[in-house]
Amino acid sequence: MVILTAILSRLAKAILTLLAIAVLNFFLIHAAPGDPAAVLAGEAGAADPQFIAQLRERFGLDQPFHVQLWTYVSNVLTLDLGYSFRQDAPVSQLIADRLPATLLLTATAFVISLTLGTAFGVLAASQRGRPADSLITTFALLFYATPLYWAALMAILVFSVQLGWLPGFGFETVGGGYGGLERVLDVARHLVLPALTLGLFFMAVYMRLTRSSMLEVAQMDFVKTARAKGLRGSVIQRRHILRNALLPVVTLAGLQAGQLVGGAVLTETVFAWPGIGRLMFESLEARDYNTILGVFIVSAAMVILFNIATDLIYRLIDPRIGAKA
Repeated sequence: MVILTAILSRLAKAILTLLAIAVLNFFLIHAAPGDPAAVLAGEAGAADPQFIAQLRERFGLDQPFHVQLWTYVSNVLTLDLGYSFRQDAPVSQLIADRLPATLLLTATAFVISLTLGTAFGVLAASQRGRPADSLITTFALLFYATPLYWAALMAILVFSVQLGWLPGFGFETVGGGYGGLERVLDVARHLVLPALTLGLFFMAVYMRLTRSSMLEVAQMDFVKTARAKGLRGSVIQRRHILRNALLPVVTLAGLQAGQLVGGAVLTETVFAWPGIGRLMFESLEARDYNTILGVFIVSAAMVILFNIATDLIYRLIDPRIGAKA
């Protein structure tokens, strides 16, 4: 019952947060230079004032700012993200078509970064001061310091162009006509490079945090007491040190799970991955306000859901949090 109450409370706050984000993004997007009606008219080759006025009237851009804002917020409350005048389709449909690809990419990158980061962090902490510790720390810093777009381009040049091991672009082979398991394997091959590029960038953060957290917990009194009782080193490492050291890692993972969507904008653009990150980039170039705002809302909702999930995982790792609540 306590957990259910906490979830309902966070969901209510999430709705208010999303509305505030929607209003703020609406102000920011409309403060940017450029007229979407002029862009559409220019692409149609008929950029005369009368045609532009007709486009502005068709998409409601001729309305006063407060009317546009009220219309947009009212639509968001009914889960209507508006209509894309650039692609002539509902924004919700465009996002629904692209969202599975982004979730696949970000979920795979998240699992890679969290799993490898935690594992190498535990290994580095257990080998503190030894060559293995220095080697792991150096490689982690190298991955983190490398710009994401540069790492993506180098991965394409090396593993796709030079070696020919993996495809460098797209979600699946165009015209391949695969089905069933063959299609799954084809998508998996296309997923390797973008997922590793995005995952290894964030892996370094989890590695360094896990290492420092484990070294800090290892010096606490309850660990010294466990050693004095004669418990085995593996038991102390797993049940006492690692479990308590994971708390800050879980916190960071909940925050960075949403940031993966932001990192996916660059990754999806370089690898031509058909996700919402690439959709947002294309919409920015086309001044497609409704689509940009829709992607922002969906991204914000994902971040909020990740944070709620983080709170629940916290309660599983540390039951004292649930008792205090």
